[in-house]
Amino acid sequence: MVTPFLTSGPAHAPKDSGLQSISGNSGLPLIGESLDIFHRPLEWANRRYERYGPVSWTNALGREMVVLLGPDAWDVPMANRNKQFASGPAWDYLIGPFFPRGLMLLDADEHLFHKRIMIQAFTKTRLAGYLDAMNPTIDQGVSSWIESDTFQCYPAIKQVTLDIATRTFMGAALGPQADRINRAFIDCVRAGTAYVRFPVPGLRWSRGLRARKVLEEMLRAQLPAKRRGSGDDLFTALCHAESEDGHSFTDDDVINHMIFLLMAAHDTTTITMTAMMDYLARSPEWQSRCRAESVALGSSSVDFASQEQLTSLDLVMKESLRMLTPLPQMPRAALADTEVLGHFIPAGTQVMVNPQFIHYMPEYWPDPYRFDPGRFSPERREDKIHKHAWVPFGAGVHKCIGQYFGGMQVKAVMHQVLRQFEWSSEPGYKTPWDRTSLPSPKDGLRVKLTRLAT
Repeated sequence: MVTPFLTSGPAHAPKDSGLQSISGNSGLPLIGESLDIFHRPLEWANRRYERYGPVSWTNALGREMVVLLGPDAWDVPMANRNKQFASGPAWDYLIGPFFPRGLMLLDADEHLFHKRIMIQAFTKTRLAGYLDAMNPTIDQGVSSWIESDTFQCYPAIKQVTLDIATRTFMGAALGPQADRINRAFIDCVRAGTAYVRFPVPGLRWSRGLRARKVLEEMLRAQLPAKRRGSGDDLFTALCHAESEDGHSFTDDDVINHMIFLLMAAHDTTTITMTAMMDYLARSPEWQSRCRAESVALGSSSVDFASQEQLTSLDLVMKESLRMLTPLPQMPRAALADTEVLGHFIPAGTQVMVNPQFIHYMPEYWPDPYRFDPGRFSPERREDKIHKHAWVPFGAGVHKCIGQYFGGMQVKAVMHQVLRQFEWSSEPGYKTPWDRTSLPSPKDGLRVKLTRLAT
């Protein structure tokens, strides 16, 4: 049955407004369409777009929401020119207890205040310093990989990115705590899509709350030394960063931002590199092309300037982000009555935009299910067909602040992997992706890994 969007009753468009009420369906009792959204997101979005178009309502994770599909629908809440949508209230429902007051959960002047301070930790000079510091960690991690017919890429990459994040962001390795901290990040991320959203012992929500305490205790113990120190790590940088008018972060600010950035820095880059290894395992011509450019650099590691020469690797990274977007859905909350593509959106409405769906729309991406890094080449630039055709990092004021750090890290790791190994997957192999939170391969992504002669 197709019915108008409901909040505390039928939310019909105001008379004489010229706007349409929103159609949709609520799915199953209690859980709504949660199962399809998180287990079959692309298929679900395609069916919904075909039936309702770019704007519809549904129910998921215990609340009603409006689903916005396609780049034109994306533009309204993400560009947010009229300041009628907010990021914080929407994300807070999903991950607020586990990543409170992370940059993504702040809005308006407060968001701008925090971002202006934090941007001091992501200048070109800082990025170059981070890269110099991470290269030995990458070499140590990648060199330890052992060739195998059933090598699991995902856990191996995740260990490298966690080591990079902790050494670069905190100035030291985690040592014996590494497994415990890694588990804590996983539990915090997975808690956001829990169906039971209160602390029942043993379930996701409870595990996430306990994991948050582990991360906070670990960082708070190091905070006094970072306040006194003068290191090149991000933790120290956040402790000493100031805005132009002399404002700085409180201790709680630093802890909250560190936990969020540590999660983002190793989870999203892990997903991106896992996808790249998956696609390159099935595309030997692109793997060879990327390796040739890495070998041509004549260096086992890349510096800040030479990463720009890895043009094929950059194309592969962008295509992998299109085909497997690390953050496949992004929520917003309407602050006032507004409209999207002629549809009435009442104040208080939760909306969900879907960048992954945009990346598979055939009107913007010909043959969208085919891995084709050449889409991003200068002579094609399919990502420029629409200004929101390629949006893995979000848009507007909340566009990912770590976009360039993440790209730099991906290239630095993949450069060393390409120089040391070649890999392939079995004919017909299809990666079983788990999409219940951030995407991860259920089998760890198995490949045949062979060490190259040096």
